Amino acid sequence: MNILIINGPNLNLLGKREPHIYGTKSLEDINEELKKFGEDNGVKLDFFQSNHEGEIIDKIHQADVSYNGIIINPGAFTHYSYAIRDAIASISVPVIEVHLSNIFSREDFRHHSVISPVVKGQICGFGSFGYKLAVYALIEIIDGNGM
Repeated sequence: MNILIINGPNLNLLGKREPHIYGTKSLEDINEELKKFGEDNGVKLDFFQSNHEGEIIDKIHQADVSYNGIIINPGAFTHYSYAIRDAIASISVPVIEVHLSNIFSREDFRHHSVISPVVKGQICGFGSFGYKLAVYALIEIIDGNGM
């Protein structure tokens, strides 16, 4: 089982950027933890981060033939990128949306996701553990055990 984890804009600054909201782990720290978690659960995880909408869209298109599922933290693109939303809607593999913070307890503009209607589900507010929850969910979905 191969899963792609996509992280959007500014997530390359994790650990430095607003640690009171996003925590002190760097994206590299999170990816290393997830890599081991994936190995322990029989899942190969690949990672991609970009601050550029078009690169994320291209990666989503490519993932449709190379991966069994996608976990995406679209960052600020969550709230306005119809292009990323449409890219997700155009592929056949399941996608789960993840956010480190609880977007519903923050500024009003963060309460709406244009991505959510086209993904299997959304996980937010659990910090980096949310990625692990998403891996578990994709394993269940891909193995056909529900959801």
